[in-house]
Amino acid sequence: MSGAGSHIISDAIAWLNDPLNWTGPHGIGALTVEHLGMSAGAVLLGAGFALPLGLWLGHRRRGGQVTVLLSNVSRAMPTLALLTLFASSAIGFGNRAVVIAAAIFAVPPILTNTFTGMLEVDADVLDAARGMGLGPWRMLWRVEVPLALPVIAAGVRTAAVQVVATVPLAALVAGGGLGVIINTGLATQRYGQVLAGGVLVAVLSMSVEGILAGAQRLVTPRFMTAGRTARQPVAALPAT
Repeated sequence: MSGAGSHIISDAIAWLNDPLNWTGPHGIGALTVEHLGMSAGAVLLGAGFALPLGLWLGHRRRGGQVTVLLSNVSRAMPTLALLTLFASSAIGFGNRAVVIAAAIFAVPPILTNTFTGMLEVDADVLDAARGMGLGPWRMLWRVEVPLALPVIAAGVRTAAVQVVATVPLAALVAGGGLGVIINTGLATQRYGQVLAGGVLVAVLSMSVEGILAGAQRLVTPRFMTAGRTARQPVAALPAT
């Protein structure tokens, strides 16, 4: 390891061990809470659009092409470019712009997994539910959604981790969160602080991943996990 690299690492460790950097309105604690708040807002906003649409299309067993199109368009939009566009619009700078941009980024995995989870519910199970006299609405909430929930949860989990890792861009448009630490370090050429901020974002992302992975296991029926691993977001969808 070069001398410069070891110097940056030692500076990062020293910065993280300084109690002053953990307290106050601009400390690690407050910035982490703000970071999680923006991330949660973005995931909820994205889910508010993607979940109903995915459930509706999946229940109808139609709309695969629409789902692929919306997912690909959302995924192709660069978050930083969106923030730049928002800054020049009525949305402006700050956390609101970041939440909206990150919500768009959260749509593809949630929409894709919701539609696919609904589509993969066994047709024989649906026929049995119809034979028991369940109408479309009761079939949706009592049969399809419970069976599709593990796949839907995997999409929400992926979206949440992606959003947590993307929200640091907020600092570039006068927003908050842990990106402030990185941006301040770059502005002052304190690269140990930059590394410390990156480590904090990585640890937070992995923590969110671990918590939501546990939640996904909780909502997955045992008969669906026997002999196979938890589902991950689906890369491609069948056109219907």
